[in-house]
Amino acid sequence: MAKGKQRKTDDKPMFFSAFNYRLIGVAILLIVGGFTAMYVENEVHGFISLYISPIVIMAGYIVVIFAIMKHDRDETEETDTEVAT
Repeated sequence: MAKGKQRKTDDKPMFFSAFNYRLIGVAILLIVGGFTAMYVENEVHGFISLYISPIVIMAGYIVVIFAIMKHDRDETEETDTEVAT
């Protein structure tokens, strides 16, 4: 009889938390929404394409940077104490 292969399970913690992934998702939506609004208006001197869209796009990039830099102290303290014991 053939035995089933067993998978190795790595108990490594994830690089980002779920909160970070949600923030990255929101940031991607902001960036895509800003570019879409710029495309939909399709005017060089339009109000949305000159003022609103760049602000929305920059907000998306700022949220991406924040999501990458955000570090949950509570989760790392829990994993450090679990590894130590």
